[in-house]
Amino acid sequence: MSIINTEKIESAVKNSFLEICCRLDAEVLDCLKNCRGSNELESFALDVLVKNAEIAEKTTSPVCQDTGMAVVFLDIGQDVQLTGKFLSDAVNDGVRAAYEGFRKSVVTPLSRKNTADNTPAVIHTRIVPGNTVTVSCLAKGFGSENMSRVYMLTPADGTNGVISSIVKTVKEAGSCPCPPVIVGVGIGGTMELAAVMSKRALLRKINTPNPNPSLDMLEEEILGQINALGIGAEGFSGKVTALKVLIESAPTHIAGLPVAVTVQCHCSRHKRVTIEGE
Repeated sequence: MSIINTEKIESAVKNSFLEICCRLDAEVLDCLKNCRGSNELESFALDVLVKNAEIAEKTTSPVCQDTGMAVVFLDIGQDVQLTGKFLSDAVNDGVRAAYEGFRKSVVTPLSRKNTADNTPAVIHTRIVPGNTVTVSCLAKGFGSENMSRVYMLTPADGTNGVISSIVKTVKEAGSCPCPPVIVGVGIGGTMELAAVMSKRALLRKINTPNPNPSLDMLEEEILGQINALGIGAEGFSGKVTALKVLIESAPTHIAGLPVAVTVQCHCSRHKRVTIEGE
């Protein structure tokens, strides 16, 4: 049995959001640097995105004015005993502390009253084998989140229907999510599981192949079709509409084929921390 005080989780959450709100994912930044625009305007847009990310990191300033809604994934080992404050309180206290100097963007849905501290976070918890807790933090802006979609396809729609739905989502989003985008996809499960998988997929490093060879091939096929849309970086037209498609999949019911598409802007901000017990 491993004992972990939730203060360590709170600290991991706080430090992660302080870092990622001001720093673009390193692999994404390298990808932007290596992209070659297909025209002068697209090349200019890519250069501006790189320069913005470099200035943000150098000055410890938010890489985007939308510092996002805090999404936290907790993978808790079955052999872990948590002590200290209630788990969700620890996560929210970490978010609250991190966002003291950032924009507060969380409101109650109908009254639109701001909660004033960017809480509550969206927390996804699952029990996994082992004696550690892995904390994965994702700062999710809503220019891209608003472009995300869930499709309840039929089995007859098949792979072609899945591809069409994903490409359609990006096409209809156009320049709204600040392309080049990263596309998280969840295929299978139920409606809500597909959506969570599409979010969790965004935690994968973009240079890491999908462990499932067939899904890896599907990712590349969809990426090619998206970039053929011609939307281009920041909507200036061109071939760099998306940097990566990331897919997670799970078994589903014989009568269904759920597909969730989470659109992520170029501003990919996430970090994973694993906490050892005592």
